[in-house]
Amino acid sequence: MSVRLPGERLRICLVANCRFPISEPFTGGLESMTWHLASELVRRGHEVAVFAAPGSDPGLGVTELAVDVMPERPGRHDVGAPPYVEVAEHHAYLSLMLQLSGHEGVEFDVLHNNSLHYLPVAMARSLPMPVLTTLHTPPLWWLESAVQMDGGSSSFAAVSRHTAAAWAPITESTVVLNGVDVDQWPAGPGGPSAVWSGRIVEEKAPHHAVLAARRAGIPIVLAGPTLDRDYFRESVEPLLGPGATYAGHLPQSELAALVGQAGVVVVTPAWDEPYGLVAAEALSCGTPVAAYARGGLPEVLTTDTGRLADAGDVDGLARAIGEALELDRARCRGHAVAELSLGRMVDRYEDLYHQLLDRRLAA
Repeated sequence: MSVRLPGERLRICLVANCRFPISEPFTGGLESMTWHLASELVRRGHEVAVFAAPGSDPGLGVTELAVDVMPERPGRHDVGAPPYVEVAEHHAYLSLMLQLSGHEGVEFDVLHNNSLHYLPVAMARSLPMPVLTTLHTPPLWWLESAVQMDGGSSSFAAVSRHTAAAWAPITESTVVLNGVDVDQWPAGPGGPSAVWSGRIVEEKAPHHAVLAARRAGIPIVLAGPTLDRDYFRESVEPLLGPGATYAGHLPQSELAALVGQAGVVVVTPAWDEPYGLVAAEALSCGTPVAAYARGGLPEVLTTDTGRLADAGDVDGLARAIGEALELDRARCRGHAVAELSLGRMVDRYEDLYHQLLDRRLAA
């Protein structure tokens, strides 16, 4: 019985989140991570089929999931998932999984489920190839239920030790830290301002970043998509003005330049962030980080690369900003290159793919 060798070309089915397209400017860390994972796997010579939302980057050779166009409601955008969204997503993934359970599935060596949906997990046992699911969130009841239904057919990776620990009562997982392309997030010169980037929603609390920067006496620039327009209008927009500006939703190259020209990046989760990709991106640019100590963020930072404050403590975050400004930018960049790179992440996923194939061949 033949066993695949490391470095051998694999046929990988990569299932993405169908809510947002896998294209620039990225809506969030999940979309960015999926795009970079697919691109690096292709660069390494693997054959990758990406199943993703309509509007995803055609350069990835995407097969668009059949998701109905969602009506947009005035004032709000993607806050929660109303029933019509849930039904559309369910049908899209059900159609895909039925398709892959037939003759089309035998074309692939492994399926990497990088979505947040329950059906690729619940239906894993019906597929002809092994399934690896990356856990990008804390346990959610619908995904927990799918894991229990799965009956051990899937394997799991978690984006941080924090996320793995949260899922430990439900399933075992291998920790694979998200990685950044350190070439696309180059070292920058730094500067006098702070930067906050990410989805502008209440759970990311960018208004805390503005308040903390103001107390630290440093100007701040916000960047990212305004997915919760009510929150932006009520909690963020009133704080904008001298010393606090909103740059919009930027392409990655423009965001990397902005981060590289900042003296500090501020990260303010109001929930247990599963990883904290914006912190890794900042360090790749040589920019130190001031953040709330929630979720996986303490795993991204070291005492040489950032300062942490208690969750919700704006005064403590202001002090962390002042201290982070004094940190050495070269050490920040060096930590990202050594520990948080895209190459390191994809190395680990390639190892997992081969382990799954070896296990299948030995069964």
